[in-house]
Amino acid sequence: MTQLLNTAALSVDFNGDKRELEAHGALAAVVQPALSRINQRLGVEKPALVRKDDFIASTWLPPIPSVPFKRLLVGEAKMAIGRPIPQTVSIEVTRQCGCDCDHCLIKEGEGELSYQEIVSVIDQALDMGTCIITFTEGDPLLRADLIDLIRHVDPEKAVTNLFTPGLELTQIKAEALKMAGLYNIIIGIYSADPAVHDKIRGLEGSYAKALEAVKVALRAGLIVTISTHVTSSSVDSIPELYRLASELGAHELSIWEGIPRTPEEMLTQIDREKILNFYHKVNSEPGGPRLFASTYFEGQMLGCMAGRRWLHVGVDGNVRACPYLKGSYGNIRDKSLLYIWKEVRACGEFKGFDRSCPAQEILL
Repeated sequence: MTQLLNTAALSVDFNGDKRELEAHGALAAVVQPALSRINQRLGVEKPALVRKDDFIASTWLPPIPSVPFKRLLVGEAKMAIGRPIPQTVSIEVTRQCGCDCDHCLIKEGEGELSYQEIVSVIDQALDMGTCIITFTEGDPLLRADLIDLIRHVDPEKAVTNLFTPGLELTQIKAEALKMAGLYNIIIGIYSADPAVHDKIRGLEGSYAKALEAVKVALRAGLIVTISTHVTSSSVDSIPELYRLASELGAHELSIWEGIPRTPEEMLTQIDREKILNFYHKVNSEPGGPRLFASTYFEGQMLGCMAGRRWLHVGVDGNVRACPYLKGSYGNIRDKSLLYIWKEVRACGEFKGFDRSCPAQEILL
């Protein structure tokens, strides 16, 4: 039995044999619904990775047990009493990218946050209780001070994730990322068909480089997630992408609902049922990567995280409720992250449990 959290009002223990969280204290009943959801998943789903001293239920979550996971539990307790914090803060660190994706929202702009500005965002987020920091957009590997940014994230407070299309990852860079403390590298692959992926990326050969990046990252000992966005036309290709992730040895395949640009791209209820059925099937079977699906995680388990558990800092400093929503609630060059978070919470758009993604309804 490992004690993860111990305060006057709430303590949470982790039973490693049962892989179960147990709450005690005055606030135990308040957080029990959240713990029950977590326990239910831990009991029926395979983890992404089991190590000697901990295990990783999903690459999107801190290891259990760990101090960042303890902070996640504190965040859930605050959520339960109506005082939510941004447990995840994602930061766009550069516009530079070797790809030419049509869906890219930042390639036409200019400028990016300085090192000191990003460091300030990290410090403010950690002070607020954030336990997951994600560097993203366009390709963070092209930012010269990336290693220093990763090192700046206190591993006793948060895990650090990194999104990349995988074009720039060498063995030397991968090992440097590992040494700097990177928790999880997320490599975007849109299809198991090289031609389809290359067309989406707007770059011939990007598929081969992405696959090589997965192999390089694994050799360096990094946790590796393959991430993709699906629309109605690509849902049926998920099994093929999962087979590719399995062949490569990735720890998790992450399926995100893509933002539709036409009515034909919008996911239907049948599409979502296909995703959920495949999610439950894969995660109940031994072997192979774990499958993450926002359709389940943010649809059924926790609801939409935008403005509830998630805050996104754009490359220009404008802060949004999540990467997929356009509205800004302030700029970190003018206001503190805490002030902006209060603005997000006060707007009234992110209240309660919401199974639907507002970004998915953009064409309605």
